[in-house]
Amino acid sequence: MEVKSSYNSRVFIMEIIGILLGLLFLVPFYFVIVNSMKTFGELLINSAGLPSSLNFSNYGKVWEIMKFPKVFWNSLLITVFSNIGLVVISSMAAYRLVRFPTRFNNLLFMAFVAAMVIPFQSIMIPLVRVASQVGLMDSITGLVICYFGFGVSLNVFLYHGFIKSVPIEIEESARVDGSSPYGVFWRIVFPLLKPMTVTIVLLNSLWIWNDFLLPMLILNKPELRTIPLATYSFFGQYTKQWDLALAALVLGVLPIVIFFLSMQRHIIEGITAGSIKG
Repeated sequence: MEVKSSYNSRVFIMEIIGILLGLLFLVPFYFVIVNSMKTFGELLINSAGLPSSLNFSNYGKVWEIMKFPKVFWNSLLITVFSNIGLVVISSMAAYRLVRFPTRFNNLLFMAFVAAMVIPFQSIMIPLVRVASQVGLMDSITGLVICYFGFGVSLNVFLYHGFIKSVPIEIEESARVDGSSPYGVFWRIVFPLLKPMTVTIVLLNSLWIWNDFLLPMLILNKPELRTIPLATYSFFGQYTKQWDLALAALVLGVLPIVIFFLSMQRHIIEGITAGSIKG
Protein backbone atom coordinates (compact mmCIF):
# COMPACT_ATOMS: atom_id res chain seq x y z
CA MET A 1 0.00 0.00 0.00
CA GLU A 2 1.47 3.30 -1.07
CA VAL A 3 1.68 5.92 1.66
CA LYS A 4 1.23 9.49 0.48
CA SER A 5 3.71 12.02 1.76
CA SER A 6 2.24 14.66 4.03
CA TYR A 7 4.91 17.17 2.98
CA ASN A 8 3.41 19.77 0.68
CA SER A 9 3.72 23.42 -0.23
CA ARG A 10 1.76 24.51 2.85
CA VAL A 11 4.17 22.70 5.17
CA PHE A 12 7.11 24.22 3.25
CA ILE A 13 5.71 27.75 3.68
CA MET A 14 5.13 27.15 7.40
CA GLU A 15 8.74 25.97 7.75
CA ILE A 16 10.02 29.11 6.03
CA ILE A 17 7.89 31.30 8.32
CA GLY A 18 9.17 29.40 11.36
CA ILE A 19 12.80 29.86 10.27
CA LEU A 20 12.27 33.59 9.67
CA LEU A 21 10.64 34.01 13.08
CA GLY A 22 13.51 32.10 14.68
CA LEU A 23 16.06 34.39 13.02
CA LEU A 24 14.03 37.42 14.13
CA PHE A 25 14.19 36.31 17.77
CA LEU A 26 17.96 35.78 17.43
CA VAL A 27 18.57 39.38 16.30
CA PRO A 28 18.89 40.79 19.88
CA PHE A 29 21.50 38.12 20.68
CA TYR A 30 23.43 39.13 17.56
CA PHE A 31 23.51 42.80 18.60
CA VAL A 32 24.56 41.99 22.17
CA ILE A 33 27.35 39.58 21.25
CA VAL A 34 28.72 41.58 18.30
CA ASN A 35 28.68 44.95 20.06
CA SER A 36 30.25 43.52 23.21
CA MET A 37 33.46 43.08 21.19
CA LYS A 38 33.61 46.69 19.90
CA THR A 39 35.07 49.83 21.33
CA PHE A 40 32.61 52.48 22.49
CA GLY A 41 33.35 54.66 19.45
CA GLU A 42 32.95 51.83 16.96
CA LEU A 43 29.69 50.81 18.65
CA LEU A 44 28.24 54.30 18.15
CA ILE A 45 29.35 54.54 14.52
CA ASN A 46 28.24 51.10 13.32
CA SER A 47 26.19 49.13 15.82
CA ALA A 48 24.75 46.69 13.28
CA GLY A 49 27.96 45.70 11.51
CA LEU A 50 30.59 43.17 12.49
CA PRO A 51 33.53 44.40 14.59
CA SER A 52 36.67 45.38 12.70
CA SER A 53 38.62 42.99 14.93
CA LEU A 54 37.76 40.58 17.72
CA ASN A 55 38.34 42.65 20.85
CA PHE A 56 37.88 40.79 24.13
CA SER A 57 39.32 43.54 26.31
CA ASN A 58 35.79 44.59 27.34
CA TYR A 59 35.30 41.25 29.04
CA GLY A 60 38.51 41.65 31.01
CA LYS A 61 37.50 45.12 32.16
CA VAL A 62 34.01 43.94 33.12
CA TRP A 63 35.46 40.98 35.04
CA GLU A 64 37.47 43.36 37.20
CA ILE A 65 34.93 46.18 37.56
CA MET A 66 32.00 43.93 38.44
CA LYS A 67 34.13 41.60 40.56
CA PHE A 68 32.40 38.91 38.56
CA PRO A 69 33.37 35.85 40.64
CA LYS A 70 31.80 37.47 43.72
CA VAL A 71 28.55 38.58 42.05
CA PHE A 72 28.32 35.23 40.25
CA TRP A 73 28.63 33.43 43.58
CA ASN A 74 25.94 35.63 45.12
CA SER A 75 23.54 34.95 42.23
CA LEU A 76 24.31 31.24 42.36
CA LEU A 77 23.66 31.00 46.10
CA ILE A 78 20.38 32.87 45.83
CA THR A 79 19.17 30.82 42.85
CA VAL A 80 20.14 27.41 44.28
CA PHE A 81 18.76 27.88 47.79
CA SER A 82 15.59 29.56 46.50
CA ASN A 83 14.98 26.61 44.19
CA ILE A 84 15.58 24.05 46.93
CA GLY A 85 13.20 25.78 49.31
CA LEU A 86 10.51 26.39 46.70
CA VAL A 87 10.57 22.77 45.48
CA VAL A 88 10.37 21.32 49.00
CA ILE A 89 7.68 23.70 50.28
CA SER A 90 5.55 23.72 47.13
CA SER A 91 5.60 19.98 46.47
CA MET A 92 4.64 19.10 50.06
CA ALA A 93 1.94 21.78 50.18
CA ALA A 94 0.45 20.73 46.86
CA TYR A 95 0.46 17.07 47.90
CA ARG A 96 -1.43 17.90 51.08
CA LEU A 97 -3.95 20.04 49.22
CA VAL A 98 -4.62 17.31 46.63
CA ARG A 99 -4.80 14.28 48.90
CA PHE A 100 -6.85 15.99 51.63
CA PRO A 101 -9.44 18.11 49.76
CA THR A 102 -11.13 19.64 52.79
CA ARG A 103 -13.00 22.91 52.56
CA PHE A 104 -10.11 24.74 54.25
CA ASN A 105 -7.58 23.22 51.85
CA ASN A 106 -9.70 24.18 48.85
CA LEU A 107 -9.94 27.76 50.10
CA LEU A 108 -6.18 27.75 50.70
CA PHE A 109 -5.53 26.59 47.15
CA MET A 110 -7.81 29.33 45.84
CA ALA A 111 -5.78 31.82 47.88
CA PHE A 112 -2.57 30.54 46.23
CA VAL A 113 -4.11 30.96 42.78
CA ALA A 114 -5.43 34.44 43.63
CA ALA A 115 -1.97 35.52 44.83
CA MET A 116 -0.57 34.87 41.35
CA VAL A 117 -2.43 37.85 39.88
CA ILE A 118 -1.17 40.41 42.42
CA PRO A 119 1.44 42.67 40.72
CA PHE A 120 4.72 42.96 42.56
CA GLN A 121 4.80 46.75 42.19
CA SER A 122 1.69 47.09 44.36
CA ILE A 123 3.28 45.39 47.37
CA MET A 124 6.96 46.29 47.11
CA ILE A 125 6.75 49.24 49.54
CA PRO A 126 5.00 47.19 52.28
CA LEU A 127 7.50 44.43 51.55
CA VAL A 128 10.47 46.70 52.29
CA ARG A 129 8.84 47.87 55.53
CA VAL A 130 8.15 44.34 56.73
CA ALA A 131 11.60 43.11 55.66
CA SER A 132 13.31 45.93 57.56
CA GLN A 133 11.23 45.23 60.70
CA VAL A 134 12.01 41.50 60.79
CA GLY A 135 15.69 41.86 59.84
CA LEU A 136 15.64 40.58 56.27
CA MET A 137 17.31 43.62 54.69
CA ASP A 138 20.90 43.38 53.39
CA SER A 139 20.87 39.62 53.70
CA ILE A 140 21.02 36.84 51.12
CA THR A 141 18.95 34.73 53.50
CA GLY A 142 16.32 37.47 53.64
CA LEU A 143 16.18 37.68 49.85
CA VAL A 144 15.79 33.90 49.57
CA ILE A 145 12.89 34.01 52.06
CA CYS A 146 11.23 36.72 49.95
CA TYR A 147 11.56 34.49 46.88
CA PHE A 148 9.86 31.71 48.84
CA GLY A 149 6.86 33.98 49.34
CA PHE A 150 6.64 35.20 45.76
CA GLY A 151 7.34 31.89 44.01
CA VAL A 152 5.34 29.42 46.05
CA SER A 153 1.94 30.30 44.52
CA LEU A 154 2.83 29.37 40.94
CA ASN A 155 4.80 26.32 42.05
CA VAL A 156 1.94 24.98 44.17
CA PHE A 157 -0.43 25.53 41.25
CA LEU A 158 1.81 23.54 38.88
CA TYR A 159 2.47 20.72 41.36
CA HIS A 160 -1.24 20.59 42.27
CA GLY A 161 -2.26 19.75 38.71
CA PHE A 162 0.51 17.19 38.24
CA ILE A 163 -0.07 15.30 41.52
CA LYS A 164 -3.64 14.60 40.42
CA SER A 165 -2.21 12.33 37.72
CA VAL A 166 -0.25 10.23 40.25
CA PRO A 167 -2.22 7.01 41.01
CA ILE A 168 -3.24 6.90 44.66
CA GLU A 169 -3.05 3.08 44.61
CA ILE A 170 0.75 3.30 44.67
CA GLU A 171 0.62 5.27 47.91
CA GLU A 172 -1.90 2.88 49.46
CA SER A 173 0.39 -0.06 48.69
CA ALA A 174 3.29 1.73 50.39
CA ARG A 175 1.16 2.42 53.47
CA VAL A 176 0.16 -1.23 53.67
CA ASP A 177 3.86 -2.10 53.65
CA GLY A 178 4.31 0.11 56.72
CA SER A 179 5.72 3.28 55.19
CA SER A 180 5.21 6.51 57.12
CA PRO A 181 3.42 9.52 55.51
CA TYR A 182 6.76 11.23 54.93
CA GLY A 183 8.19 8.02 53.52
CA VAL A 184 5.27 7.73 51.11
CA PHE A 185 5.82 11.25 49.84
CA TRP A 186 9.62 11.31 49.56
CA ARG A 187 10.14 7.71 48.41
CA ILE A 188 7.06 7.16 46.25
CA VAL A 189 5.41 10.43 45.21
CA PHE A 190 8.28 12.91 44.91
CA PRO A 191 10.33 10.80 42.42
CA LEU A 192 7.22 10.66 40.21
CA LEU A 193 7.13 14.47 40.22
CA LYS A 194 10.49 14.73 38.45
CA PRO A 195 9.06 16.07 35.14
CA MET A 196 7.24 18.89 36.91
CA THR A 197 10.16 19.51 39.28
CA VAL A 198 12.52 20.01 36.33
CA THR A 199 10.07 22.45 34.76
CA ILE A 200 9.65 24.38 38.01
CA VAL A 201 13.40 24.57 38.65
CA LEU A 202 13.96 25.90 35.13
CA LEU A 203 11.24 28.55 35.43
CA ASN A 204 12.42 29.62 38.88
CA SER A 205 16.05 29.80 37.77
CA LEU A 206 15.26 31.99 34.77
CA TRP A 207 13.21 34.30 37.00
CA ILE A 208 15.55 34.52 40.00
CA TRP A 209 18.82 34.70 38.05
CA ASN A 210 17.61 37.61 35.91
CA ASP A 211 15.57 39.39 38.59
CA PHE A 212 16.58 42.98 39.22
CA LEU A 213 13.86 44.75 41.22
CA LEU A 214 13.62 42.53 44.31
CA PRO A 215 17.40 42.31 44.90
CA MET A 216 17.64 46.07 44.40
CA LEU A 217 15.07 46.59 47.18
CA ILE A 218 16.52 44.06 49.63
CA LEU A 219 20.29 44.21 49.02
CA ASN A 220 21.98 47.55 49.57
CA LYS A 221 25.52 46.44 50.43
CA PRO A 222 27.90 46.36 47.41
CA GLU A 223 29.37 43.00 48.45
CA LEU A 224 25.91 41.38 48.19
CA ARG A 225 25.17 42.51 44.63
CA THR A 226 23.87 40.02 42.09
CA ILE A 227 24.80 40.00 38.40
CA PRO A 228 21.86 42.22 37.28
CA LEU A 229 22.68 44.76 40.00
CA ALA A 230 26.34 44.78 39.04
CA THR A 231 25.44 45.24 35.38
CA TYR A 232 23.28 48.25 36.26
CA SER A 233 26.38 50.03 37.59
CA PHE A 234 27.47 50.71 33.98
CA PHE A 235 24.47 53.02 33.51
CA GLY A 236 25.01 56.31 35.30
CA GLN A 237 23.12 59.58 35.32
CA TYR A 238 25.36 61.21 32.71
CA THR A 239 27.21 58.32 31.07
CA LYS A 240 26.18 54.93 29.72
CA GLN A 241 29.03 52.52 29.07
CA TRP A 242 27.31 50.42 26.43
CA ASP A 243 30.42 48.52 25.40
CA LEU A 244 31.06 47.29 28.94
CA ALA A 245 27.36 46.81 29.73
CA LEU A 246 26.90 44.51 26.72
CA ALA A 247 29.94 42.47 27.70
CA ALA A 248 28.49 42.21 31.22
CA LEU A 249 25.17 41.02 29.75
CA VAL A 250 26.94 38.25 27.84
CA LEU A 251 28.77 37.10 30.98
CA GLY A 252 25.54 37.22 32.97
CA VAL A 253 23.41 35.34 30.44
CA LEU A 254 26.00 32.67 29.60
CA PRO A 255 25.60 30.59 32.82
CA ILE A 256 21.81 30.40 32.55
CA VAL A 257 22.05 29.46 28.84
CA ILE A 258 24.47 26.64 29.72
CA PHE A 259 22.08 25.53 32.47
CA PHE A 260 19.14 25.51 30.06
CA LEU A 261 21.06 23.47 27.47
CA SER A 262 22.17 20.97 30.11
CA MET A 263 18.56 20.57 31.28
CA GLN A 264 17.17 20.22 27.77
CA ARG A 265 17.28 16.42 27.82
CA HIS A 266 15.37 16.30 31.11
CA ILE A 267 12.81 18.78 29.78
CA ILE A 268 12.12 16.55 26.76
CA GLU A 269 11.87 13.51 29.04
CA GLY A 270 9.46 15.43 31.24
CA ILE A 271 7.22 16.37 28.31
CA THR A 272 7.23 12.74 27.13
CA ALA A 273 6.42 11.41 30.61
CA GLY A 274 3.66 13.94 31.05
CA SER A 275 2.06 13.02 27.74
CA ILE A 276 2.17 9.31 28.61
CA LYS A 277 0.60 9.92 32.01
CA GLY A 278 -2.10 12.18 30.56
